[in-house]
Order: sequence, then structure tokens, then C-alpha cells
Amino acid sequence: MLLMVHRPGTSLVHRVPAGAKLTLLAAVGVGLAITGDWLWAALALGAALTLLVVAGTPVRVLATTLRGLVLVMLALGAWLTWQAGWPRAAETVGDLVALVLLAHLVTATTRVDDMLDTVERALRPLRRFGVRPDRVALAISLVLRAVPATAEAAGQTRDAARARGLERDPRATLTPFVVRVVRDARLRGEALHARGVGDDQTGRHG
Repeated sequence: MLLMVHRPGTSLVHRVPAGAKLTLLAAVGVGLAITGDWLWAALALGAALTLLVVAGTPVRVLATTLRGLVLVMLALGAWLTWQAGWPRAAETVGDLVALVLLAHLVTATTRVDDMLDTVERALRPLRRFGVRPDRVALAISLVLRAVPATAEAAGQTRDAARARGLERDPRATLTPFVVRVVRDARLRGEALHARGVGDDQTGRHG
């Protein structure tokens, strides 16, 4: 649920253009992969936490962001410590947590429409190779909107099964969830088709 968490604000981080933030996020990811040092991971983690404070991120929101990662990171860190030693574990876990926090920072301080516009502009030079920037931006938009909706559907289905005392029955949760997701996908596809998305305009006029 790290997506769709934009929090309007006037901080310095909020005022940085979407393109610059996405570029820096990609650069940090590549840099951490190249350096392979736990000190750089610690530096990136400290920078991410500092920027989150500058952006005015509430502690409750930050705790929610990290809550789902704690167990996974602890398990990963323990396994890597056993396999490759604590420096490798600290580097890997630090890199992952820092990138998650930075990604959360970008989505929290940047409107989705601004990010999609940035992606579309960045892909325009690829038109000559058959890439449709507007279609790519639309696909990303659908994913950004579908992930929270799917997570909400899973939670509601689980709550409904629990209310009937069937939370341990996979059929009581999985079947309604799949039906609902497929139904929502079909409705979304029909809505896009009604707006002419996906139609072959050149073939229609040819």
C-alpha cells in the first residue's frame, strides 16, 4: 500500500519537480547496486529518513510503511548474516529499506498525474521505434489505481469470510476475491473501450 499516498504540502521536497525526483531515485538505486558497501547503504538510509522529516511525514505513516517490511527484512538479514556475514546483510537490508523509504518519499510528495506526465515526456523519443508514450502512461496509471483497489478487495473479502466464521476456508476468501477482481477488470476494460482506448484509429479510417 505504498502507492497512492500523496500528501499535499509546501516543503522543499514537495517543490522539487517530479522528473528530478524520479531521476534521483533511479540514480540512487543504481549507485547502491554498484557500490556494494554497507556504509553507503547507511548513508542512503539516513538521507531517506532526513528527507522524510523535511517533507513532514507523520511518524504514524512512516511506521505503517515499515511495518510490512520488518519481518521480511529481519529474516533476510539473519539468512544473509549466516550465509555471507553481517556486512553483506547490512548492505542488502540497508539498500532495500533505503530504496523503499525513498520510493515512499517520491509518491508521498508527488502527484500521480505529474509522475505520469514525466514518464510520457521521457518516452517521447522512442516514438520512432513504435512506442506509444500515452499508452505506457495509461498502463502505469491503471496499475497505480488497481493495486490499492485489489488490496482493498482482498481485505473486504477476508473480513466477510471472518464474519461468517469461514476465515480458515480458502474457498470462502479466494473465490469471491478472484470473482471481484475479474469483474472489476472487465468493467475497467469496458469503460476504456467506451472511450475509444485500444481502438485502431488508422485501421478505422483506412
